[in-house]
Amino acid sequence: MPRRSILLFAGACIAIAAALAIVTVVVVGGRAAPTNGEIGSTGQPLIGGDFQLVNQDGATVDQTMLNGKWSLVFFGFTYCPEFCPTTLAEMAAVQQRLGDKADDLQIVFVSIDPERDTPQQLKDYLSSDGFPKGTIGLTGTPDQVAQAAKAYRAYYEKVGEGADYTMNHSLAVYLMGPDGKFRTSISYGLGPDKSTKIIEDAMARG
Repeated sequence: MPRRSILLFAGACIAIAAALAIVTVVVVGGRAAPTNGEIGSTGQPLIGGDFQLVNQDGATVDQTMLNGKWSLVFFGFTYCPEFCPTTLAEMAAVQQRLGDKADDLQIVFVSIDPERDTPQQLKDYLSSDGFPKGTIGLTGTPDQVAQAAKAYRAYYEKVGEGADYTMNHSLAVYLMGPDGKFRTSISYGLGPDKSTKIIEDAMARG
């Protein structure tokens, strides 16, 4: 192949690769939530904020419930067939690995399915064997749930109609500090050992 043709072909390949890289960055950047305490242009954390919900005992709570303890905040629903129970089981394993440090950590499960997840439904679900002890379940009106999800940049969407509908949702677990502010996120499937290390490191930093 003539040298000129080779150069033209190589240049075209580089251009295509660059274009694909840009598309990947745009797509991933549009979906990903900030981690490690990323700060927005206003100087405020991009994850966390005001909410008002109801816990599994029927009591109204707001964002101040996060104050004074480290918190793992997770958005899911009780009819979730796989991701939610897997995440909760992993959190239970993390709870055990933390030992005495777990006394300073609360786990908060926020339902994105208020149509079915009543306080009693949450209470029954979270009492299941293998789930973290003392997990706080939160639900509310559709508007209240939407506000909480927006504050945490948590995605969710109803899929299907009738009694058998399901919910698509994001899978990140948000670690909030004792000041109620975002510290970092823990990815789905990371495993209890790595998750515990992330939490312990965050606690050490304060």
